[in-house]
Amino acid sequence: MVMYNAPLAYPADFDGWRKAARLALELGVEPEGIGFTAGEEAPGLFAEPLPDAAPPGARQPTVPKAFPDLARRIVCHADADRFVFAYRLLFRLQTEKTLLEIASDPDVIRAGEMEKAVRRDSHKMKAFVRFREVEDAEIGRHFVAWFEPFHHVVELTAPFFARRFAGMVWTILTPERSVHWNGEELAFLPGATRDMAPVGDDMEALWLTYYASIFNPARLKVKAMQAEMPKKYWANMPETALIKPLVAGAEAATRRMLETGPTLPSLRHDKQEERRVMNLPRMEKTPDLAGAGAAEERPSSIAEAREQAAHCRACPLWEPATQTVFGKGPDDAPVIFVGEQPGDQEDIAGEPFIGPAGKVFDQALAAAGVDRAQAYVTNAVKHFKFEPRGKRRIHAKPNMGEIKVCRWWLDLERDLVRPKLIVALGATAAQAVLGKTVTIRDTRSRLIDLDERTKLLVTVHPSYILRLPDAVSKERETRAFEADMALVLETVPELAAAA
Repeated sequence: MVMYNAPLAYPADFDGWRKAARLALELGVEPEGIGFTAGEEAPGLFAEPLPDAAPPGARQPTVPKAFPDLARRIVCHADADRFVFAYRLLFRLQTEKTLLEIASDPDVIRAGEMEKAVRRDSHKMKAFVRFREVEDAEIGRHFVAWFEPFHHVVELTAPFFARRFAGMVWTILTPERSVHWNGEELAFLPGATRDMAPVGDDMEALWLTYYASIFNPARLKVKAMQAEMPKKYWANMPETALIKPLVAGAEAATRRMLETGPTLPSLRHDKQEERRVMNLPRMEKTPDLAGAGAAEERPSSIAEAREQAAHCRACPLWEPATQTVFGKGPDDAPVIFVGEQPGDQEDIAGEPFIGPAGKVFDQALAAAGVDRAQAYVTNAVKHFKFEPRGKRRIHAKPNMGEIKVCRWWLDLERDLVRPKLIVALGATAAQAVLGKTVTIRDTRSRLIDLDERTKLLVTVHPSYILRLPDAVSKERETRAFEADMALVLETVPELAAAA
């Protein structure tokens, strides 16, 4: 077998490897018949250079979309066999098209481990590089850092620093490869030695003062710290000089923190806490609707509850929302459907389940023969919680405190309507009804006794179906959701829609 050698420009020369690997594939070279040398490495004694071109009509190689990024990181690994290993994967992919999907394959496992190691090393470089300012007669302010990566990640990580410090002129020196940014473009240079990097600068004392002031001894976990920041990097970071004395004094500092009285809260905090306490809902009376402590009497009908809820200020969600979106349906409905919270369209219209998720809900009810007009439909949280994204309002999941405060209204709806069945649409709704966290997987499609009169059925929220990425999954979950609605009709036959 002829042994070929492909010379590469530097230890992580992905472009050079890709060009040579493509040519080797077109020539039909087996993985055992090729080697790669980077930089000044000498080829094997009997190795021949690759021909300049493949023969006419050579088959063009093909790879999955994920392979180029995977190969780029593999060739950045410190393993001396990395180039040949990447070529072996490429060679196998020509006949094993789904190779990368076989999680148990030894080569796939090794590739994943190498990729993970390179990603981690690139992350460490982003986290632990420390620039020091030096004066340069030609370029003025110049920032220089020394770093020692485990793998060949300089080319891979340098674009991050170019984006992050675009307005600086900086250089990162490493033992095998250095990079310089002049404010316009990156230039890669030969490796350097530690003595070529500056020792300190004028800002270092200020940085050390800041670092010491934010150190929290009560949260110190030495093993976790060393796992995330190995000692190899300590010599390159000025703040690590403080770690040993800070760790040594952590126990005494924690004791002082416990013995020292707490600082007084701000006036703003006092006012917020006062308003929160005043607005806590009570079962015998409605929440403090106007925020002034004058709680009204408990409503005796759904109409009264809807009117009073329109002025609810029991949690901060009322302020950015357009209005309270209360439940809708007959006062004596045999079933209550409970969702998570109103969406954008519900917030504007003031009615529950009229947006995209509401359409999925209506279609499932119709498929199961359920008359929505005979049901009471509401939400666990009555105000729309969102995050603004330009002109759009993006749904944000309500937290435990918001669900707990708004449960007062849900319990009131349940007491006034007195249904035979409550259907919780999603995990948040199930949590609001049960008062504890449950999973859809463990509770779905089975009837749970809430009391002597009322049962609970847990299923998915219709918006879950909308978020599924492919048509097959959507069809499967739609059928399952319709089956749950059929179980609703079986449990409460009076919900049957008129023919």
